[in-house]
Amino acid sequence: MGYSATCSTDLHLMAGLLPHVLIIAGPTASGKSGLALRVAEDLNGVVINADSMQVYSDLRVLTARPSAADEARVPHKLYGYLDGADACTAAAWAKDAATEIGSALTANKLPIIVGGTGLYLKALTEGLADIPDIPAEVREAARRMRIEDGNDTLYASLKDKDPEGAAKLKPKDRQRILRAWEVVEATGTPLHVWQQKAQAKPLIEARYTSVLFQPEREALYASCDGRLEAMMDDGALDEVTALVARDLDPALPVMKALGVPELAAFLRGGCTREEAVTKAQQHTRNYAKRQMTWFRGQFNASETLNAQYSESIFNEIFPKIRQNLLT
Repeated sequence: MGYSATCSTDLHLMAGLLPHVLIIAGPTASGKSGLALRVAEDLNGVVINADSMQVYSDLRVLTARPSAADEARVPHKLYGYLDGADACTAAAWAKDAATEIGSALTANKLPIIVGGTGLYLKALTEGLADIPDIPAEVREAARRMRIEDGNDTLYASLKDKDPEGAAKLKPKDRQRILRAWEVVEATGTPLHVWQQKAQAKPLIEARYTSVLFQPEREALYASCDGRLEAMMDDGALDEVTALVARDLDPALPVMKALGVPELAAFLRGGCTREEAVTKAQQHTRNYAKRQMTWFRGQFNASETLNAQYSESIFNEIFPKIRQNLLT
């Protein structure tokens, strides 16, 4: 069973072998989406998002989601499929990704996972601790405590319930404090204990081939800066204006997306537009650096490319990808 009539018959699912899944990973602004689009066109693929902010419908421009034109060229999945009021977790995303991978394989297409959220990729390929679902009433109680009594109160409550776990968290890390409190409240077992247990198997068994971009740092930083400036021209501020108007919980992931806190501060009069852009660029560069460090230590790529993607190097990259899929 081949992926496409136009694809080499060598790229088939032979009896007894696991199906292929291609991962294209790397830091923000390294060109991952561009390569995924070209490979999907050439190998009859489905592009599946693994960026924790591109899952939200509120921020197409500011999260650099593929354009509507790109999405029309090949199927794109898990982009903008959640509302900003939702808090997506790595475990929840992995389940959704496994479903999309299964659908792609059933349709005889190559699943192409693309993104820079390392924990998402780890959850998919290695599995995560099997933590029970948190009841809605516990989630609501945690959010009500934080909103009505403040994050410090929630953190103090966590220290009573799980002192070891609380000690590992920064007092201002609202999202992780919230998650730790919910887990120990709902299950009676601290989150770190769940995480130390044997990890679940990957949700879908596959032969994972991975391409990792690790560009030269200064070039990547310049790309981060330039892309944010382009985003401002393309309507990023309008997106943040609409998001701020929703008055969402500031601890939600979407409210901490790169650029959102800085542009929100500008809209509230806390800084100038220029200051907001400069701070957002700095935070984006810092984030890219952390991503590169994580990938170096935590991600075993089939092929590492010390470059940013551009169309000019596609013919150099594609044969390596194809060969890895044939291995």
